[in-house]
Amino acid sequence: MRILIQNGHIIDPSQGMSGTGDILIEDGKIKDIKTKSREQRQKTRDDDHTERIIDAKGLIVLPGLIDMHVHLREPGFEYKETISSGTLAAVKGGFTTVCCMPNTFPVNDNASVTEFIKRKASQEGHCTVLPIGAITKGQKGEELAEIGTMKKEGCIAFSDDGHPVMNSLIMRRALEYSKAFGVPIISHCEDLTLSEDGVMNEGLLSVTLGLKGIPAEAEQIMIFRDILLAELTGGRLHIAHVSTEGSVNLIRNAKKRGVQVTAETCPHYFSITEEAVSGYNTNAKVNPPLRTKRDIEAIKEGLRDGTLDVIATDHAPHHRDEKMREFDMAPFGISGLENAVSLSLRLVREGILTMDQLVEKMTINPAEILQINKGNLKVGSDADLVIIDTDKEFAVRSDQFVSKGKNTPFEGWMTEGTPVLTVCKGKIYE
Repeated sequence: MRILIQNGHIIDPSQGMSGTGDILIEDGKIKDIKTKSREQRQKTRDDDHTERIIDAKGLIVLPGLIDMHVHLREPGFEYKETISSGTLAAVKGGFTTVCCMPNTFPVNDNASVTEFIKRKASQEGHCTVLPIGAITKGQKGEELAEIGTMKKEGCIAFSDDGHPVMNSLIMRRALEYSKAFGVPIISHCEDLTLSEDGVMNEGLLSVTLGLKGIPAEAEQIMIFRDILLAELTGGRLHIAHVSTEGSVNLIRNAKKRGVQVTAETCPHYFSITEEAVSGYNTNAKVNPPLRTKRDIEAIKEGLRDGTLDVIATDHAPHHRDEKMREFDMAPFGISGLENAVSLSLRLVREGILTMDQLVEKMTINPAEILQINKGNLKVGSDADLVIIDTDKEFAVRSDQFVSKGKNTPFEGWMTEGTPVLTVCKGKIYE
C-alpha cells in the first residue's frame, strides 16, 4: 500500500530535518521524504498511484514515539491491561514502539516468558513491543536472572522495575553483564529501608494527611550507589523515573565525570506536585511519589540541559476497583500513554525545550540508549510516524481511554496538542 503524507511540518532530529515536506510510504517502509513544490507533489500524486493521501497542512509530522517504560501487565494481570489494549493505547498516544517491564506473572525472568510476550505482541499488538527482562529471578533481588538467554530471545534491557536491587554485589554483577552483553540496566532507585510502608512524598502534607512519607533520600541514596557501581564496572546504567532535585544533581555530576549513565523522567513529575494527593486521591499515588514545586523546577532544568535524556510514561494501569481502596491499600501507578504528548508539549510552550529537543527525548534518545533502529524517518526505515495537532484543545477524560487503566490524576484537565493520526509499519490508526 502507498501512502502519501503532504504539506506537514516534518521534524526528524536523527537527520537534522525540520521543515515542510512530503513523506511517501510503500509496503510499510519510508520510500521517500523531501520538500517538494506544488507541481512536484501533484506529479507524485498522479504517477505513484497512491492509495491514501493525507493532507497534514498545519500539523507536525514526527517519527513514531518510543516509550521505554511501560507496564502491559500480560501475562498474569490481564484484568489491568493486555498487550492488545496497551498497544492500542500506545498508538492512540503517538507511540509506535513500547518497552514492557518484567513485573508480570510469571515474571519475565527467563526466555520462555520473553518468547510468550513477543509471540503475543506479534499476534495481537498494534505497535512494536520490546521486552525488558528482569535483573534477578522473580525480581527478588537474590540471584541474577538468565540475562544471556533472555537477550538472545529478544530482551533489549534489564530491570527489576517496581523493586530495587538492594544487594549491591548483585547490582555490580548486573552492570558487569550489561557491559559484556551491550545492554542497559534500568534501575528502580529506592532504598526500601527508608521508604518502607511509605505512600507519598515525605513532608508537611504527608503529616497533615496522616500518611507515611517517602523521603527524597530513598531515591537519591540508591542513585548514588548505582552511579558508583557503574563507575566501578564501566557498565551501562539507566535511571528510571527521576523525581527529585537531588537525583538530577547526582546524575548531572556523574555525567560530567564520564560515567555511562542516562536517565528518564515522566510527565507527572514535571506537571503536578504532591498537592494532587490532597483529598486522598489515589489516582495521584505513584512510586516514586509526586514531589514538590522545587523538584519540578529541577526536573525541568534537567530536561533543558540534557541531564535527563528521555521522557517516558511509566504507564501503570490498574483496575478501577483497586484504586478505589483506602489510600494506604491502593496500588501505585498512573495510566500515562494517552496524554503524554499533551503534557510534554507544555514544556515547549513554557520555553523549557524546543520542539526538536522534545522530539529527541521521545524518539532518538531512547533509540540510542536501547540501540534499536527506531525513532527516525530515514528512507528504508519502518513507516512509524505520528501526526500531531499542537493547537487542538481537549479535556482529559479517562472514560475515553482505550487503555483498561483509567487511573489518571489529570482527569478534567484542559490541554493543548494531541496525536490525530499514527502510522505503525504502514498501518494507519486515527
